[in-house]
Amino acid sequence: MKSPLFAFLILISVSGVALAAGQIDPSRVLPPPPAPGSPLARSEVAELHAIAQRATPDMRGAAKRDSDDERPDLFNDVLGFDVMALPATSKLLSDVAKEQSADASAAKKFFHRDRPWVVDSSIETCESHGPGPAKTSYPSGHATLAFSTGVVLAALMPEKSQAILARAKDYAENRLVCGVHFRSDINAGQDLGTIVAVTLMQEPAFQSEMDAARAELRAQHRIN
Repeated sequence: MKSPLFAFLILISVSGVALAAGQIDPSRVLPPPPAPGSPLARSEVAELHAIAQRATPDMRGAAKRDSDDERPDLFNDVLGFDVMALPATSKLLSDVAKEQSADASAAKKFFHRDRPWVVDSSIETCESHGPGPAKTSYPSGHATLAFSTGVVLAALMPEKSQAILARAKDYAENRLVCGVHFRSDINAGQDLGTIVAVTLMQEPAFQSEMDAARAELRAQHRIN
């Protein structure tokens, strides 16, 4: 069975038409999360406990740093320079970040999934949170950010694509170390982020922004 992401990418590649910015319908591109109390949902809770047991102080520290840095500069270490210090590239990635934030927020409101610490109060997190409902688990916003910006950066710098996408994966996985998302939240964020990136890259105005960023990166960092 083909995934919703696969079907979506085939649709836009055939049609050549991108969705209007901010108009990605989460109900059409993401499957529902596991039902509360289902075997799969219980297995996701168990996975968080297992991750917490094997997490080292260094792992927790890295997860906390990523938790606090929800910006496109999350790729700076693997790129070797501050991507947000370049005006055209910064504008491009800021536009991606704005778009993915709107789409992830719409998806969270549609799916309305409880966060892990609501499902199981024994789960410790790396973020402070108040008591009461927290129905913002699905999809992960951090994962959506990582893969939307990561896919665009990989298209701009194909010679660094594997390092970029590996960093996106690690950044997203750190949400599990933090205890603030379930596995399916991460997977959905990866899919939604990829959809956002591919959708934007179909738009002529965004393609012009990419051309400017690519020229800037070639001039200042000698990318191919």
